[in-house]
Amino acid sequence: MVTRMILLIALFIVLGGSRAAQCQQLVSSAEALTLEQAVALALSENRQVKSAAIELEKYSDKLAALRTRRLPEFKFSTTASQLLTPMSYTFEKGAFGEYPGTGPIPDKTTEISTPRRMTFYIAGEINQPLSQLYRIKLNLKQLGVGRQIAEQQLRQQRQAIINNVRRSYYAILQTQSSLQASEESIRLYQELDRVTGEYVVQQVALKSDSLEVRTRLEKARYDAQSLRDQLASRKEQFNQLLGRDVQAGFSVHPVPALSGDETDLATAREHALQQRPEIKEAQLKVKHAEYDRKIKKSEFIPEVGLAFSYVSPFNTNFVPKNVASVGVSLSWEVFDWGRKKREVAEKARSIEQADLALREAENSVRIEVNANFRKLQQARQMLVINRMSQESSVEKLRVMSNRYKVQAALLGDVLNAQTTLAEADNQYQQALLAFWAARADFEKSLGGDQ
Repeated sequence: MVTRMILLIALFIVLGGSRAAQCQQLVSSAEALTLEQAVALALSENRQVKSAAIELEKYSDKLAALRTRRLPEFKFSTTASQLLTPMSYTFEKGAFGEYPGTGPIPDKTTEISTPRRMTFYIAGEINQPLSQLYRIKLNLKQLGVGRQIAEQQLRQQRQAIINNVRRSYYAILQTQSSLQASEESIRLYQELDRVTGEYVVQQVALKSDSLEVRTRLEKARYDAQSLRDQLASRKEQFNQLLGRDVQAGFSVHPVPALSGDETDLATAREHALQQRPEIKEAQLKVKHAEYDRKIKKSEFIPEVGLAFSYVSPFNTNFVPKNVASVGVSLSWEVFDWGRKKREVAEKARSIEQADLALREAENSVRIEVNANFRKLQQARQMLVINRMSQESSVEKLRVMSNRYKVQAALLGDVLNAQTTLAEADNQYQQALLAFWAARADFEKSLGGDQ
């Protein structure tokens, strides 16, 4: 029996030595989802990304609608009314003058009236803007800048989703790995419980040893169940992030624990300043404010346009039936008490605010890149430390099992060594998750869209 338990402990040591590679894989018949596939799926199906993309598409409609302002404007109106009192016109004798040989026109006082009845008026107008075309052009350019701002906001949303997907994917890997380690502990405690029970019957082990093993077994089962629940919740949240049914099953693939592909800090800052959508958005907002000021200044220009109008009354007497005219229209607010000047000054101050926001965004990006770079380096070092601690705990368990074999150590010593290894495993998994999260944050701070 002693030999059997020693062989079991030796088997556990072998499993512990290879746990870093094996604990990342779960036997599952569900869909195998790589990190790259998850990111691509989220970018195409995530509802927040789709909403930001729709917001960008709305600018195409806005631009198309604004371009129609450069074309002639057609207006048509009609009025149907019932006269409550007769409409009458009185022309005094000679109202149109007196002429030799003809006499006064009219030769007597004449009254022309329209009785109470339905009357109709039809009016049409065509206006072609001229001087307003300059302002419309400025509005089109400003709206184009607004569309570019929306593109950068879409990039920010995509980057946030990519970062969230990576973090969630890494968290699932970490929980899955912890669950695998917990299940291995359960198998060990089950066998120890069986062997220790036989020792108690043979009176070569104390009952307290058996109770200790069973207590640890139940605790391992509780921890495993907690990890299963946590894994299920994280998978549901991950499916929600991918924009699909939360009950969809999938399995994840392990990712490399370490990589030395981080660039130096100076290069990272320069890259971030060129790629971060927050910087580009701030730059575009400066341009947007400049166009806002130009549009406001264009209001000093008189509004000049070509105009054609047509009016036709029906069912009325004496009034002309068709009145058409064409000409040039002019609208100009000559005196505004300094209102436009103050509004232009306000727009100029908005430009100053946009410049300040740009400089603030640049400094914020530099600080974020610096902090994430340092955090990544620290996480890398902590991962190395915890991996070494894990290897040390495996070696200690091996030594303790050998001592137990020659009756130089008690069962409790072996259990304590296994507990130390389990704690080292847990700390390594936490350090690995921290490293993955730090790397995801660093990649996001560089402004990458993939």
